[in-house]
Amino acid sequence: MQMNIPTLRIVSRKSRLAIQQAEIVKNLLLTIYPELNISISSINTSGDQILDQPLNKIGGKGLFVKELETHLLQNKADIAVHSMKDMPSVLPAGLALGAILQRADPRDVLVSPAKYDLSQLPAGSIVGTSSLRRQAQILALRPDLRVKDLRGNVETRLNKLVAGDYSAIVLAMAGLERLGLNQWLSCPLTLDSMLPAAGQGALGIEYRIADANIAQLIAPLNHSITATCVYAERAMISKLGASCQAPVGGLASIKDNILTVNGLVGSANGKYIFTAQHSGLPEDAVSIGEQVAAQLLVQGAGDFIHA
Repeated sequence: MQMNIPTLRIVSRKSRLAIQQAEIVKNLLLTIYPELNISISSINTSGDQILDQPLNKIGGKGLFVKELETHLLQNKADIAVHSMKDMPSVLPAGLALGAILQRADPRDVLVSPAKYDLSQLPAGSIVGTSSLRRQAQILALRPDLRVKDLRGNVETRLNKLVAGDYSAIVLAMAGLERLGLNQWLSCPLTLDSMLPAAGQGALGIEYRIADANIAQLIAPLNHSITATCVYAERAMISKLGASCQAPVGGLASIKDNILTVNGLVGSANGKYIFTAQHSGLPEDAVSIGEQVAAQLLVQGAGDFIHA
């Protein structure tokens, strides 16, 4: 492969998890291009800095990516590594996703010092999460629990749990695994009880569309099955008109060459949960995701997305 790229510049968020995810991409690229010089720079994004307000009040998860995208647009970096669940459904002009890596476990995990599962938590227990999606599903199953906003990186959240501020917290399994924090993985939540966020567990690589060399370089990292599923999930989100922070869950899977998308919208108090499912051929991924969204909207889910 002929490429004139002396150094590939990766930009990432500053959290330990984000850096670890950038390192994953770096190491995968070095297995293919051992002579490539790769640098990683990190940015403390607005989403990482503003921790005293709920995400849905300050702009949603797009706050975790916009500064990284600015770096790309200003040619201060060549690629940005993102958790796909943080990516808005519409990207800025001039940027595109060049690869979506094979998805890790998409499930959420209930983390508590006593290693309780959701059914074992005593009534009135305080559960920490910054996600309206998680809040809606927790309260739908356990309306006797209290959900309290929890912001910060994974380590900050675990420290608050250990300090006794919360009885339990909910985190993504993929993040804990990537950080080597497997001691907290004892109570994964089933997909039936907690549908994950669209794109959860998958990493995406964003780049400038004009950089054909970069597109060629990162293309081998794309995992076609994961990418197809994630694009179906993102199509559902886009059709719903939902932000990454809306109380919406979505997960697609492929079995025997049939793509199935499951979608969920809930009210923040857990009193209303709308679900939908649609299946078809993988090449119709976008249409299938949109069909799920249409089913949810017919049920009245739009009121809770825009609320």
